[in-house]
Amino acid sequence: MGNFLAGKVVAVTGAGRGIGRAVALGAAAAGARVVVNDYGVAVDGASPSSAVAEGVVKEIVAGGGEAVAVADDVSTMAGGQRVVDVAVEAYGRLDGVVCVAGILRERMLFNMTEEEWDPVIATHLKGTFTVFRAASVVMRRQRSGTLIGFTSGNHQGSVSQANYSAAKGGIISLVRSAALGLDKYGVTANAVAPVARTRMSAAVPGGLVEIGEPEDVAAVVVYLLSERARGDGVTGQVYTVAGRKLAVWGQPREVRAVYLDREVGGGAVWTPERVAEVLPGELGVEVMPLLGVVRGRGV
Repeated sequence: MGNFLAGKVVAVTGAGRGIGRAVALGAAAAGARVVVNDYGVAVDGASPSSAVAEGVVKEIVAGGGEAVAVADDVSTMAGGQRVVDVAVEAYGRLDGVVCVAGILRERMLFNMTEEEWDPVIATHLKGTFTVFRAASVVMRRQRSGTLIGFTSGNHQGSVSQANYSAAKGGIISLVRSAALGLDKYGVTANAVAPVARTRMSAAVPGGLVEIGEPEDVAAVVVYLLSERARGDGVTGQVYTVAGRKLAVWGQPREVRAVYLDREVGGGAVWTPERVAEVLPGELGVEVMPLLGVVRGRGV
């Protein structure tokens, strides 16, 4: 991947397998020194092992790069801080963090337990926050840096992954908040919504029509971490990478509005009857594309 990241220090969570591994290897190939973080768990978050992160470090070193392993759990504040501390201790700075770590515990909403909800939110959303929070302190001081969160097209909603969808939607809002709050310090923040062949995607019912490889995603991440992207002013964005397709999501905005007419002798107030007059007729209803897909499949 050329020398896009020459001289930079990048930390990648969930870097032991799949997309995270591809990102770590891609960053190293582009010239970065890499902190490889992975708690080494199964898809559902069980059975941690430090060997997973250490294996990727060996690959990077064998290829002539520099890397260190961190097997901490980023769903804890201490774990997220540890990732950042190791980067600074080993290399003296931190130029980018990429938060890929995630797990799945699928269940229909009406059957989902607290034990299936909490770990998914903790790993995806809190795990992004803990690293972003620790990294932002260093980057604010440096007056430079890049934060990258990993979301999913499932932030639109999901039939049997309400926990995962909620976490991924939260990551988008976290990224946009980071972009706004850290802009004056020279720090950028973006999100990537990958569609690639991984342990997680293998479990998607019916498969995926548009799908690529982890290396496709890594190429986009390397660009976003680079000075080229910073010079292009790329921040607060959400990009989908699906094989040959690279897409950008729109920024959230109100689509239409209606207002009550002022009434003589008193303020206008909404009543259920008045709401029924304007909804959905005058104001309208925005179509939920995935609802049509679900109904078409009889789910």
